[in-house]
Amino acid sequence: MKVYGDLQSGNCLKVKMLLSFLNIKHEWIHVNILDGETKTTEFLSKYPNGKIPAVELDDGRYLCESNAILGYFSENTAFLPKDRYLKAKVYEWLFFEQYSHEPFIAIARFIQKYLGMPKEREAEYDSLQEGGHKALQLMESQLSKTKYLVGDEMTIADISLYAYSHVADEGGFDLTQYPAIQNWCHRIQSTPGYVGMA
Repeated sequence: MKVYGDLQSGNCLKVKMLLSFLNIKHEWIHVNILDGETKTTEFLSKYPNGKIPAVELDDGRYLCESNAILGYFSENTAFLPKDRYLKAKVYEWLFFEQYSHEPFIAIARFIQKYLGMPKEREAEYDSLQEGGHKALQLMESQLSKTKYLVGDEMTIADISLYAYSHVADEGGFDLTQYPAIQNWCHRIQSTPGYVGMA
């Protein structure tokens, strides 16, 4: 199995973390987006959306979209509850991550860390702060009640939201305001098999 990604990307880190926790053997192929490596004819023939992470399964089929990949590999494992309601709660957090969390925190991080805060994007960066803090506050509220986002066991909801939350400070979000999130990050980092950003 081949996994195409960049371990500076939270979306790619999610997949790497789950595969490591589950001890699933794979070949990690580094892809540089800024050099246009996802726009080649060969890459687009397999993954028309031109994004990473992307997976080529052992049987030659392809998968993309980080949370869909998490869903695929977590099926029938402890990282995805069997209970119908709890499974729906996991997916609730996954949809939250893509719609209400990542568009604020990951983009602010990209502007500050990778682009070096260009003048023409300062207003956009400032506009992302409110939405990012709203997302973090919702997580803080949940994590002040439960050990993980869906109860007392780590699920793919935690892996998905950890990926950009633990580096939210790189987008201007002060994590010292969120002690429950900080404790949750430490719990995840101390889990056997944990891998971090490169």
